[in-house]
Amino acid sequence: MQLFDPNNPNEKKKMIAAGVLGVAAIAVLGFVFFGGSSTKTTTNTTIAKASPTPTKIVRDSSDTGADDPSLFQPVVYNPTVAAASEADRNIFAYYEPPPPQVRVPYVPTPTPVPPPPLTATSLMPGSIYARTADFSLQVTGDKFTPALHITIDGQDLPTRFINAQQLFTTVPAALIANPGSRQVSVRSNDGKLYSNILTLSVTPPPLPNYNYIGIIGKRHFNDTAVLQDKSSKDLLNVQRGDLLGGRFRVNSISEKEIVLIDTNLKIRHTIGFTADTSSTNPQFRPPVRVSDEEPE
Repeated sequence: MQLFDPNNPNEKKKMIAAGVLGVAAIAVLGFVFFGGSSTKTTTNTTIAKASPTPTKIVRDSSDTGADDPSLFQPVVYNPTVAAASEADRNIFAYYEPPPPQVRVPYVPTPTPVPPPPLTATSLMPGSIYARTADFSLQVTGDKFTPALHITIDGQDLPTRFINAQQLFTTVPAALIANPGSRQVSVRSNDGKLYSNILTLSVTPPPLPNYNYIGIIGKRHFNDTAVLQDKSSKDLLNVQRGDLLGGRFRVNSISEKEIVLIDTNLKIRHTIGFTADTSSTNPQFRPPVRVSDEEPE
């Protein structure tokens, strides 16, 4: 009986498969018997377990190289304390931004004004009535020279030098025609020398306290004016030249007005005619005249 038939394809395949299996078996056996007896270097991994005590070393029981001290490493344990919320903190509080900073505008430090090189201390007189005539004004001070002028409201006046402490000038009536204050100073023509400012008071003059309410016509125009005192309501009959209140002299009388002169200040006061509606006497009304008519 023949075991192997080389002409049979199936037999050929079986033989090839058997050969392959035999080679594989021989390789496995050689690895088991010959490869296992050779020196094998095995890297063992030591698993260190964390311990509550940092200095204690723990190793795994499955470690085959437990006898090798080089495989042990110290375990460093740094416990972390969880952050706790602040005590008694209001959890509903919210952030409030600080109020805006108030910016104070920068104000430069004012440069001090240098004192005037000249000094004016007083005026004589220090006050004057309005509507009066020209009058003399004396300025008292220091460091005056003949080159200086007295000025009133910026207007230079002809000035007479007396000495280093006194200057004189004549103030025209036009500068005091109205009540108010006037600024008086001393300065040179070039303006390099000047003094501080003094104030001249111009006050209203006393006024006659009367109303002109009637006229009584006479021959040769020697008329009589009827005046009424504003305070007492008394009636006064006056003629030209009469003195009222020891101050005001009757200068002229006409149907339209009466003119009084202040004997102290030499000021004219004109009082216009005003009909007295409270009087029933017809003689208190001035008659209408022509230039060539003579009163009865």
